[in-house]
Amino acid sequence: MLDTALLRTFMEVARAQGFTEAGRRLGLRQSTVSQQIGRLEDAVGRRLFVRDTHTVRLTADGEALVEFARGMLELEERARQHFAGADLRGRVRLGAGEDFVISHLSDVLAAFVRRHPAVDLELTVGLSGFLYQKLDAGELDLVLAKRRPGDTLGRPLWRDRFVWAGREGEVPDPAKPVPLVLYTPPSISRSVALEALERHGRPWRIACVSGSLSGLRAAALAGLGVTVQPRAMLPSGMAEVPHLPPLVDVEFVLAGPGATGRGPAAALAQAIVDSAVRLQGAA
Repeated sequence: MLDTALLRTFMEVARAQGFTEAGRRLGLRQSTVSQQIGRLEDAVGRRLFVRDTHTVRLTADGEALVEFARGMLELEERARQHFAGADLRGRVRLGAGEDFVISHLSDVLAAFVRRHPAVDLELTVGLSGFLYQKLDAGELDLVLAKRRPGDTLGRPLWRDRFVWAGREGEVPDPAKPVPLVLYTPPSISRSVALEALERHGRPWRIACVSGSLSGLRAAALAGLGVTVQPRAMLPSGMAEVPHLPPLVDVEFVLAGPGATGRGPAAALAQAIVDSAVRLQGAA
C-alpha cells in the first residue's frame, strides 16, 4: 500500500517542516513534493500535515506514520544491503552534544549498532565548538551539533529557538545584573546569551561555568542563575524565564565528510537524518 519513495519524501517534509525546503534537499520541485504527499495521503486515507502560509505541522496521523515509515525504510535498507552482499565494516567517529546524548540519540545509535555489528562506533560528547574543532582536525567523521542561522557548515536537520531557562518561577531582579549559568567557551549558547544582554544594555554577571549540561542544570535548579537552551530540549525540571532580552534561533545540523558518499559513516548519517523528527525533543 505504501510506496517507499513517497515515504522518503514524507520523512523529508517532516524533518524540514516545509515543502519548499524538503524539495531543495531532495532535488525536487515544490509542486512535485506536494503531489507526492497528496498521493500518500490518498493511500492512507488520512491527512498527514496541517499547512498554512507560514508553517507545516504533522497531524496526529502524520506523527504515527513517522514511526511506521522509519521502520519500513530501515527494513528496505537492510534488505538492499543484504542482497548487495556487502555488510558494512569499519569505523565511524561521531561527535554529539550532551543534550542529544541524554535524549533519543541513544536509541538511534543502539539500532545502528544492532544493524551493523561489524562497525566500530566511537562517540565523543562535547560542546559544539569543541566538536567542530575536532572535525577540522580530522579526528571525527560526523558531528551532530548546533549552528547559528546563516552559517553554512553542515546539513540542516531542524530549527529551534533559544530561550532563557532556569528553575520554575525564576525571575531575575531587573535592578541587579542577570546571574548567568553558562558553558565554557567556545559555546554557541554562551555567545548568544552575552550578545543579547549586551545588545539591550542589560548588566550581567557569570554565576557558574560548566562544561556539561548536567552541571548547568544543577546550578540553574539551585537558583544560582539562568542559562540558555533550545526550547524543545529544555532539561527536566527547568522552565522558560520571562522578562529577558529575546534570543536568536538555533539550527541543528549534521556535518562532516562522512555525511556523504558510502561506508559506515554515510550509513550512520542517513540513520540520524531519518530519525531527526524523534531527536527534536528531550527524552
